[in-house]
Amino acid sequence: MIGSLLPPGVHHAEAFADDEEPGRFPEETALVARAVPARRREFATVRRCARTALAELGVPPAPLLKGRRGEPLWPHGVVGSMTHCAGYRGAVVAAASGVASLGIDAEPDEPLPDGVLKLIAVAEERERLAAGPSPAPGVHGDRLLFCAKEAVFKTWYPLMRQELDFHEASVRFHRTGGTCGTFHAALLVPGPQVAGRRLDGLSGRWTARNGLLLTAVTLLADGTHPQATSSGGGGTATGSRSPTPL
Repeated sequence: MIGSLLPPGVHHAEAFADDEEPGRFPEETALVARAVPARRREFATVRRCARTALAELGVPPAPLLKGRRGEPLWPHGVVGSMTHCAGYRGAVVAAASGVASLGIDAEPDEPLPDGVLKLIAVAEERERLAAGPSPAPGVHGDRLLFCAKEAVFKTWYPLMRQELDFHEASVRFHRTGGTCGTFHAALLVPGPQVAGRRLDGLSGRWTARNGLLLTAVTLLADGTHPQATSSGGGGTATGSRSPTPL
């Protein structure tokens, strides 16, 4: 599924069920030693996906540890992203010489819990959702918004090494056909500087299939995106975020 959202040069692997065997590397096992068995299997499966993708870049198997925000620490010269939700695990990687940063996210195609939309959406995003229609028939727009913002955060963080609040980006979706399309996140704070220019937004792709929502942002080393999107709008707000560690 995630492959449909990625340009050439970005490698991926995905799984729809967990490995029953524990992970290969003691350094990784130690990171989730106190977690419940389901979390340990999830953790091992998504890292197995990452190593499968890395093998396509010629990178030998090695432990994939975590940074201070739970972000995966990739081998030198590699950028990547991981995601997991009920029924899905996925990882994408690329050579840093051609890609500046990657961000992916997967979510169940279900409504957000009550009260969460206000925590993650700026006023103009809530207005767009209320005005309808959803980005595609049957797609839960509030959850897709959350999914897109997670992918944006995962792209942002390796470049900036600081938090991006949910209320510091405004996302606008575009449908390109069926249950897929593009999105643009207008940054409401100064963005990363890539290839000599400061970015004011990040663009990505989305799809909804088999009860899942997937989003992906690919930021090339020249500061452009392989997606063609329109820019979003502005807005202001403050808040806090805590993306799921991987």
